[in-house]
Amino acid sequence: MKKLTIVKEFVIITLATALLGLSFHVFMIPSRVSIGSVSSLSMVVSQMTGGALPISLIALAINAVLLIVGFICLGTGFGIKTVYTSLILPVFLGLYEILLPNFQPIIGDPFQDVLCHLFLVSFCQATLFNVNASSGGLDIIGKLLNKYLRVDLGKAVASCGLIVALMSYFVSDLKIVVLSVLGTYLNGIILDYFIFGNNIKRRVCILSSKQEEIRSFVLNDLHSGATIYDAIGAYNNTPLKEIVVIVNKQEYAALMRFISKEDPAAFVTVYNVNEVSYVPKPGAK
Repeated sequence: MKKLTIVKEFVIITLATALLGLSFHVFMIPSRVSIGSVSSLSMVVSQMTGGALPISLIALAINAVLLIVGFICLGTGFGIKTVYTSLILPVFLGLYEILLPNFQPIIGDPFQDVLCHLFLVSFCQATLFNVNASSGGLDIIGKLLNKYLRVDLGKAVASCGLIVALMSYFVSDLKIVVLSVLGTYLNGIILDYFIFGNNIKRRVCILSSKQEEIRSFVLNDLHSGATIYDAIGAYNNTPLKEIVVIVNKQEYAALMRFISKEDPAAFVTVYNVNEVSYVPKPGAK
């Protein structure tokens, strides 16, 4: 089963990387917009050399250097998946250069090309992160800044991307530079949506006269935990019990249906939770 899981993950990584390279080849290169990434940096360098060096070769060289630095500074636990992704991305870029030489823009409008690329690249990056991989490149620089300078990881990666986007000034006009900067910023927003949008949990706080029924439903039907606090109503000093539970989207929908059925008069407040950290007990969910 473990071997099957590993094979499945590497198939997902390969497909996501192939789509990532295709998006870059059919949207970014024809539009000349530079969304912050090693691939974009490679495109800028290639244009600065008059096309003397192929983008795939430049990307391979940059990724190789960054991977070596990453292993030295971040340790061997950096991840074989990231190494694999970083090495096969230039291979796909080279394959598309052979199969689709001098590719003409599909849409023909740089702004629309950027939007299409942002959606595809963010989806691919989120897919890689969800199987504990990444495309390497600027992510490595971001991790180094986070480790040694204590810069927030998201800000570090975004800053690196913006620097690459601004470099497009040397090979493109101001319109392309602006699109590159805006695209890099939007890439971070869309990526967060793909990564965190599906993983957001909800903190549900419940005040109800059917406390025991709700507690039993949470424990026995949702197989989740809960915390119960003593509370006092400010209006008439009535002692109450507040049930607080953390649930995912599916569990939240089931919980709200149950509460609406058992106690329509229940007072419920809901908060979004981006991260939950705990050590589960043996046998617990």
